[in-house]
Amino acid sequence: MQAALGIIEGYYGAPWSWDARADTISFLAPHGYRFYFYAPKADLFLRERWQEDHPPETADRLRALALHCRESGVRFGVGLSPFEIYRDFGRSARAALARKLSFFAELGIDDLAVLFDDMKGDDPDLAGKQVDIVHWIAERATADNIVVCPTYYSDDPLLDRIFGPRPQNYLEEFGVRLDPSIDIFWTGEEIVARAFSAGHVDRVASLIGRKPFLWDNYPVNDGKRMSQFLHLRAFTGRPARIADRIAAHAVNPALQPVLTRIPALTLAQSYALGDAYEYGRAFEDAATAVAGSVLARRLQQDLSLLQDTGLDRLGSAAERLRGRYAEFDHPAAREIVAWLDGAYRFQAEVAS
Repeated sequence: MQAALGIIEGYYGAPWSWDARADTISFLAPHGYRFYFYAPKADLFLRERWQEDHPPETADRLRALALHCRESGVRFGVGLSPFEIYRDFGRSARAALARKLSFFAELGIDDLAVLFDDMKGDDPDLAGKQVDIVHWIAERATADNIVVCPTYYSDDPLLDRIFGPRPQNYLEEFGVRLDPSIDIFWTGEEIVARAFSAGHVDRVASLIGRKPFLWDNYPVNDGKRMSQFLHLRAFTGRPARIADRIAAHAVNPALQPVLTRIPALTLAQSYALGDAYEYGRAFEDAATAVAGSVLARRLQQDLSLLQDTGLDRLGSAAERLRGRYAEFDHPAAREIVAWLDGAYRFQAEVAS
């Protein structure tokens, strides 16, 4: 069974270019990627400055992207992170939120994501306040579908260390109180899940009262640590049998839009082939489809250096790799050279 696949551009760091977004949507659409969420953390007008209007140039770009999605047969969505709005959901916040929803309606979005991720959770009534806000939004939004990311979107205790201990029964209360027509994002047993087992997905579904909408943090490589690596390998640990247990499967992509397409293609193949899926062969097929046969073989030869070693630990191999990929006139090779040159290093000011 094929899961509903899509991209959620929800990473920290330098966002993709508008052309890269459109090209990636066009490339992946024939392979089963049928939705796209625009939600880069660097767009402050969706996050810390959410109450302000987007600059006219950005608004025009979003209109063009929405049109491109429609022409590609892909649902267009936006992810709004009304930063800690639950601390004061008063008249001013409601007015600003109404203006933002009107803007989304004018764009003609199909899907709306309300994102409470990466915010402080030190409120015993956190779930109730957040659900009330989501219901207020749902009554006024024109999007066909709404999906919400709770503050505690994983079992990972790292969330509790960073954002405060999760309120008791937070997830269960969130699920019980939230309208069952609204989906809930979930990243798995860890923030960056190594696998999504059928047993885990079933347990989460029982807690939230609906099938989870997977937010898969692979091949994303944002942040100080992960930006040291290129995540190119084929997907594993996402067995096809979970397809009928989830609402959808959204991929949070890497900082490199062209290289992202390689693992993205393997996820579609994993669902399509089921038990016949072989991750090694899937990588070969996907790399060839994205980069051509010669460059694909080069990527396979260097896979361990690119994905496992880490940029700062490459040593003399970095210059050798740079020479190997500078030979190619291909955007995937140019992304590797740029990565070797430090173009994708984590910068706090970009990720804030």
